[in-house]
Amino acid sequence: MSRTTIELEPALPEGVLQIFATAVEDAVAQRYPDAAVKVGFEAPRRPEFGDFATNVAFSLAKVAKRSPQDVAAQIVADVRSRAPHLDTLFSSIEPTSGFINLRLAPGIWQNVVAKILREGARFGEFPRNGKRISLEFGSANPTGPLVVVQGRSMSLGDALAHALRFSGYDVFVEWIINDAGGQLDTLGRSLYARYRQIYDPTFPFPEDGYPGDYLRPIARDLSERDDEKWVDSEEAAWLPYFATFGRDRLVEEQRATAERFGVRYDLWQSERELHESGKIREGIDRLRELGHTYEDDGALFFRATEFGDDKDRVLIRRDGRPTYFAMDVTYHYQKMLRGDRVIDILGPDHHGYIGRLKGLARALAYDPEAVHVLIAQQITLMRGSEQVSMSKRAGDIVTLDEIVDEVGVDAARFFFILPSAESPLTFDLKLAVEQSNENPVYYVQYGHARIASVLKNAAAADIATAQQNPDLSPLSHAAELALMRRLAEFPEMVRGVAEHLAPHRIARYARDVAADFHQFYTECRILSDDAATRVARLALCLATKSILARALGLAGVSAPDSM
Repeated sequence: MSRTTIELEPALPEGVLQIFATAVEDAVAQRYPDAAVKVGFEAPRRPEFGDFATNVAFSLAKVAKRSPQDVAAQIVADVRSRAPHLDTLFSSIEPTSGFINLRLAPGIWQNVVAKILREGARFGEFPRNGKRISLEFGSANPTGPLVVVQGRSMSLGDALAHALRFSGYDVFVEWIINDAGGQLDTLGRSLYARYRQIYDPTFPFPEDGYPGDYLRPIARDLSERDDEKWVDSEEAAWLPYFATFGRDRLVEEQRATAERFGVRYDLWQSERELHESGKIREGIDRLRELGHTYEDDGALFFRATEFGDDKDRVLIRRDGRPTYFAMDVTYHYQKMLRGDRVIDILGPDHHGYIGRLKGLARALAYDPEAVHVLIAQQITLMRGSEQVSMSKRAGDIVTLDEIVDEVGVDAARFFFILPSAESPLTFDLKLAVEQSNENPVYYVQYGHARIASVLKNAAAADIATAQQNPDLSPLSHAAELALMRRLAEFPEMVRGVAEHLAPHRIARYARDVAADFHQFYTECRILSDDAATRVARLALCLATKSILARALGLAGVSAPDSM
């Protein structure tokens, strides 16, 4: 019995394609016994060519000594002869310019809708694979409120975490509190100046200080708590107090902003804590054990050039103080110990970290291919045609809370992930609040709300039938088929996000689903006078609503039932 007699019940696109691939392999083995082929599929160059295409004939042309088109035509003839049952699975199998173009029978796409209705939010979800991922996204000096840069990293990271969990991974998400450098002393001096200005408005502000107004309410709280206690104190007395108070207050505010933004971390890792706990030495000691360090002029170096870096890196300075790179070593060593993969989302000035961290992984006997760095490019903030100034040093900062106040969490998160992380983002605040098809998040959410409106106007009995036991055979209109094809892409889309670290695919997919639904809504009367058609289209609406809600949820965006 030929392998092509395998039957799937119900038949789904991936299974049907496998049946066809097996039929092709059988036919090739008979006609070209010395040829080894692997049949792959891709989307045709134009939708009118079909749902899928394979270029297998091109790899056989040399062996067959015939043109790819002749080979493709012969393969199609052989497959039709050997596996006539394929005509029930495909509405067309056509050789075109050397490709074999395939169009699945409507029933296959209808089976996808039925599966979505059965499984709901579990549709396409992968089983747990036991793999652990340490995902670091979002970090900031605890010297001010979160700004749009952190908003983009948080949106990208949280969406990626959702996709990875959907794909079967256990994900541990982390935030780094950069509180071990000299910036904390600068914060302390800046906060002290704001405190002193409460009593003496002429008190000078440090030239290298943080001039934003966000320190004034913290200074007032200190004044109410301690009154004039610190006015006549020496810097050695007040500096650690003001630096620690300012850090703790600002980290607390950063946590509150992250929560408001819908992002929750498993760990807020303090750099200072790594130093004070002695963990900063663990990674360094491991490099020593492996023979990858040496001393020179009283300092301890990592032999980074042996692992692809442009120079060896100082770990411990001559005065015994660890460098910032030493913190990176220790922190990533901790992550490598607890994770099968390590993913960092870093800012646009961190391109050098990609090779550096992979080299560090090799030095620590960890698979460098399991270390990934995603660079989130810079943001240009616009309000219509006017660019919005963003300079923390100058005090002209736009906080993430201000962005959320102006456009809302949904618009901010959707806009932040819409371009790929490697692409610069131009964020138009004016567009983000427009209720028009030009606003991508409004366009997608309106699709979900439009479905909810349709369902609200449908008879309860029709909805019940559509949910539980619909006859989907009436779904054969071109717009219906296009929408069903799009819904079927959902699991593979999410897997692609996880595999390629590409959360922007979620937003673009959601936009495509909404576009296909709006087209279906325009071309097909959903609440048809024909009962069978009406129920089938309501079932398609329910499946689409489920997929849209899940895609928006992966992006951290709500799926409203009304707009």
